[in-house]
Amino acid sequence: MTQTNEPNQETCAGNCSSCPSATGCSDPRNADAPKGLPPKADVNVKHVVLVLSGKGGVGKSTVSANLAYALANRGYKTALIDLDIHGPDIPKMLGIEDARLQSYDGKIIEPVRVTGNLAVISMAFLLPERNTPVIWRGPMKMTVIRQFLEDVSWGDLDYMIVDLPPGTGDEALTVAQLAPNIAGAIIVTTPQDVAVLDSSKAAEFIKKLDLRVLGIVENMSGFVCPHCKEEVDIFGKGGGKKEAEKIGVPFLGAIPLDPEMRKAADEGRPFIIRRAGAEENPTWKSFDAIMQAMVDQIEE
Repeated sequence: MTQTNEPNQETCAGNCSSCPSATGCSDPRNADAPKGLPPKADVNVKHVVLVLSGKGGVGKSTVSANLAYALANRGYKTALIDLDIHGPDIPKMLGIEDARLQSYDGKIIEPVRVTGNLAVISMAFLLPERNTPVIWRGPMKMTVIRQFLEDVSWGDLDYMIVDLPPGTGDEALTVAQLAPNIAGAIIVTTPQDVAVLDSSKAAEFIKKLDLRVLGIVENMSGFVCPHCKEEVDIFGKGGGKKEAEKIGVPFLGAIPLDPEMRKAADEGRPFIIRRAGAEENPTWKSFDAIMQAMVDQIEE
């Protein structure tokens, strides 16, 4: 099917200022609309890291939350933006789902501060009820993404972790265009072939935007029985590493399938702090190693 920049005459309302296709549309009503990419958001951050996946259910938000917490625990000033607008789960995982956003001047939003080094913003903080759906099209999401970036009192940041919804849609494209100083993207997958296939599409998407793939993380990689200590590959093992080698990107590490990880998310206490001091735990060691591998990739 051939893609064109022409508007659909039956549905186009002529509201060019909020249309995501305005920069390439030849409709006469669009003559005065600005051309080219939108300006970068004004936020003082050294490194922006996008966390995305090709499909849902691979543990992307779990990786984002624990990665952000690990960075904050290392002393980095860290922001965590939950851009899964239709399914914001980060507040639940951090135990801050009852928090609400505030503004002291009616213009700049105060993020929810989890620790002295970690601040979070999410669509969940704006919903009247936890089961309220967000029924928005692309232009509305583009507007709130810019607000989450530059209309928030972030202060000076070392890292901004952006948790994106599955796939390569509006949210991923918009933040890639608006966010400054993007260090690259982390692709989260599980070992099975179907998930790996979709993760390769996410990696190709990042490359087409001329951004760097910092690496692939394989989640739910093997399960060690707590009783007999035998390892069982419930979802397979090694698929993420093989895909990283195939497409020529770094492999940041594998995270085992751990029941304590699920429990930590349900209780709102990130696994990385539940296991603080238990450095011999394989899952804790995996997260810490992935965080360090990401930092090493960025600082090379």
